[in-house]
Amino acid sequence: MTTFPPAQDLIVRNASLPDGRRAQDILILAGTIKAIGPALDAPEATPVLDAKGDLVAPPFVDAHFHMDSALSYGLPRINASGTLLEGIALWGELKPELTHQAIVDRALAYCDWAIGRGLLAIRSHVDICDPRLLAVDALIEVREKVAPWLTLQLVAFPQDGFLRAQGSRERLIAALDRGVDVVGGIPHFERTMAQGAESVRALCEIAAERGLRVDMHCDESDDPMSRHVETLAAETTRLGLEGRVTGSHLTSMHSMDSYYVSKLIALMAEAELGVIANPLINITLQGRHDGYPKRRGMTRVPELLAAGLTVAFGHDCVMDPWYGLGSADMLEVAAMGLHVAQMTGQSAMAECFSAVTTAPAKLMGLDDYGLMPGCRGDLVLLQAGDPVEALRLRATRLAVVRGGRIIARTPAATATLDLGDGDRPTLNPVSWRGGERPGF
Repeated sequence: MTTFPPAQDLIVRNASLPDGRRAQDILILAGTIKAIGPALDAPEATPVLDAKGDLVAPPFVDAHFHMDSALSYGLPRINASGTLLEGIALWGELKPELTHQAIVDRALAYCDWAIGRGLLAIRSHVDICDPRLLAVDALIEVREKVAPWLTLQLVAFPQDGFLRAQGSRERLIAALDRGVDVVGGIPHFERTMAQGAESVRALCEIAAERGLRVDMHCDESDDPMSRHVETLAAETTRLGLEGRVTGSHLTSMHSMDSYYVSKLIALMAEAELGVIANPLINITLQGRHDGYPKRRGMTRVPELLAAGLTVAFGHDCVMDPWYGLGSADMLEVAAMGLHVAQMTGQSAMAECFSAVTTAPAKLMGLDDYGLMPGCRGDLVLLQAGDPVEALRLRATRLAVVRGGRIIARTPAATATLDLGDGDRPTLNPVSWRGGERPGF
């Protein structure tokens, strides 16, 4: 990647916005959104991006990812059982063979994928259990290299257990001292439920002492008795961390008794806990020990949203020991979440779009994010008329803008139809807006 100043002037004409407004212009000056409205004036010679009525949205955000393991699928071997625990074991086998440059190269390749798909902010967990802190140093380097194009936030993640793996506390502190942004954890991987709760308390105290956010893998199992998110909510309230703590996965909630969940969600709401579900991975890894009926595994997204919690969807894995698919496409993530949670109403589908844009941006604390004056001039032009159509089509990213500069383009998806009579109309074969449709 070549370094260049990202800030630039740009006027986007005739855009549809996620909130339903149409025929809107977006004026970006020196990399910052200055105005949004119809038929805006712009300084002479300002570059123009004509949206032609298509959807302009803030860029996609992935608040839960593992970039240190991305694109390592098949190393040292493939996850035969498809389970979370075999994936952790595989990662443990691979760690001694990792090199700094290999992690950097794979991460940069993934960032290229992300930018091309309009994904301009990622929170990545980084394993701190390797005594060399190899992945920490590699991703800090990557964070600096991609900063003109993509915001990368790092979480100190004790993959092998904060208490279970000897020396994890010291390595986590060292990672934070080197500039890692967020405190992470994995209490359900500790040896006992009590040690899991102890790890939550200790990690939240470290975050409170340093004024940092918390993002903890929590209750990522099918065990309805896994109760670590309860502890996470309690510690958040005790330490005054409300609004700064996120529980990721929470898949055990899918199997919990509904009476207990009614109490639990109230505690989470009191703590202003953020939630990240990872639809592609939750539906893949959970329920592996079930016969039929087989549990879906994803946490209770509609109920959490109804309680006022901020819920985001993360990609989690791409081509690594846990998941052999993926392409940095957050519309694929949102579409899977929509189906798994059965969120098929119009407003619910719009919330799924928000779960890969505004909701994860809030959890990451991206204060300059959004489509409003004063926000950074970052956006994505999608070949769709509204968020629901974008989800349905996995819409082409026609243009990706960072700080007012167009940094990626993709040709529109079109097809030439051979109708057998010499007439070959070119059209988007699957778009249907306002009742308009091709007639044959």
